[in-house]
Amino acid sequence: MEMTGAQILMAVLKEEKVDTVFGFPGGAVIDIYDELVKTDIRHILVRHEQGAVHAADGYARASGRAGVCLVTSGPGATNTVTGIATAYMDSIPLVIITGQVPTHLIGNDAFQEVDIVGITRPCTKHNYLVKSASDLARTMREAFFLARSGRPGPVLVDIPKDVGTQMAEFHSDEDIKIKSYQPTYRPNMKQLKKVVGLIKKARRPLLFGGGGVILSGASEAFTAFARRTRMPVTTTLMGLGAFPGSDPLWLGMIGMHGTYRANMSTGACDLMIAIGVRFDDRVTGKIETFAGNAKIVHIDIDPTSIRKNVGVAIPVVGDCQEALKELNRMIAQENLDTLEDDRREWLDQIAIWKEQHRMAYDQGDEVIKPQFVIDKLFELTQGKAIITTEVGQNQMWAAQYYHFDGPYQFITSGGLGTMGFGLPAAIGAKAAQPDRIVVDVAGDGSIQMNIQEMATAMQSCLPVKVLILNNGYLGMVRQWQELFYEKRYACTTMDHQPDFVKLAEAFGALGLRATRPEEVIPVLKEGLACERPVIMDFVVEKEESVYPMVPAGANITEMLLV
Repeated sequence: MEMTGAQILMAVLKEEKVDTVFGFPGGAVIDIYDELVKTDIRHILVRHEQGAVHAADGYARASGRAGVCLVTSGPGATNTVTGIATAYMDSIPLVIITGQVPTHLIGNDAFQEVDIVGITRPCTKHNYLVKSASDLARTMREAFFLARSGRPGPVLVDIPKDVGTQMAEFHSDEDIKIKSYQPTYRPNMKQLKKVVGLIKKARRPLLFGGGGVILSGASEAFTAFARRTRMPVTTTLMGLGAFPGSDPLWLGMIGMHGTYRANMSTGACDLMIAIGVRFDDRVTGKIETFAGNAKIVHIDIDPTSIRKNVGVAIPVVGDCQEALKELNRMIAQENLDTLEDDRREWLDQIAIWKEQHRMAYDQGDEVIKPQFVIDKLFELTQGKAIITTEVGQNQMWAAQYYHFDGPYQFITSGGLGTMGFGLPAAIGAKAAQPDRIVVDVAGDGSIQMNIQEMATAMQSCLPVKVLILNNGYLGMVRQWQELFYEKRYACTTMDHQPDFVKLAEAFGALGLRATRPEEVIPVLKEGLACERPVIMDFVVEKEESVYPMVPAGANITEMLLV
């Protein structure tokens, strides 16, 4: 059947079961938009193209499916770069469709022309410039295949305006195979047998999970593996929810702002089984001393991640879910009757560490502690909300005090640390999971970077909740200045803030404020019950800091605790 390029694009989106596209129209994609509105695909009109990518990212993380966004050429395309880099660092499957000037004008500095393929080459899994409508269907199918397979990531497809109007034959159900791209899903069985041998010998083992566990759908197998082997569990920020936060084996998050018991366990363990992690600097601290007493097993689908930062005893290339299923099968065949006794001393030591330094704060009668707000949010939502975050102190307090029992529940910018991520990500998550409560935990600085997306939430009838921990500072930078720069708060004081309640009302949303501890619960209850978007402004302790904290370059066990 002969179709225009725009019609072919819509046909492939339907093939790929895309139900939502986040975007912002413009001249280069006007023909694509003209076809889009003829379909039943939902389009969510953002107010900035960065918001479109973050919203597609939130949609992908909340649904487990690829997120899709559509923007025009030139500044429309360049505005996506921060969102693309965010998704790339966190391995999120996205397909970004950008418009381009007509093919005969490429390279002529035409109006709104930019080489977005060149610009995004370092921060995409792959990207394409489509030069003919006859190539469009296969290119789009490859884009979805690449975005979702192996180690997921964002793929950009740049479509010149004339390609959208060209006629070409469309053939459905094309089988996609790329000879140069063959991810290894099934792990080496010999390597896994060695892992089982180490598990049986270990007296102080530690199971360490990352975002890869969630991305591969391996959370259930990961949890079963920990329980069968009686192995205490920690995860990265991106791995929160891979293992139930209510389980007795849970240690809390590892790393710069990880729990005392998780970080101490890392220093003392004799075996670390790391699954779906990158060993980035915020996790390892001083790399030379990280897990210095342990043999490390590293399981990951991306071979370039293994031994990239940390030396390992047993590397295993393969899909996290496939590897864990095989390990669980092998463990079930072993005699582990003595395992409970073998682990008792180790688990008792961890219990001592937990008692020595619990995650705690002192909530008085006068000033709201930010940790108290998150605690009460957890209680009132019974731990079942989807939490997105901005970046900074708000992000860490959400990670520390909201306890996640399942995957796809904590959505945050981990690798890139992108301020302004949380609100559009919440919109995407709510679009993917309309029956779930979605709360963006924000700071007063971060929320202002993409606050315009409140209009998107209103227009699209997506009642997301924004919870601002308002301390009048760029809080995390201020904390570093307090600790390491003699309290010289250079350019981190937010001397002028909008009235967030009036700002919410200007968008048509509900605005609420709490300035005293006794107001926290009533504001949360009213905000959570409201059926439209809400901004809740909690005026909190101005100089509260996030603890524990591992100073840059220090051993992970060398934590500042107060």
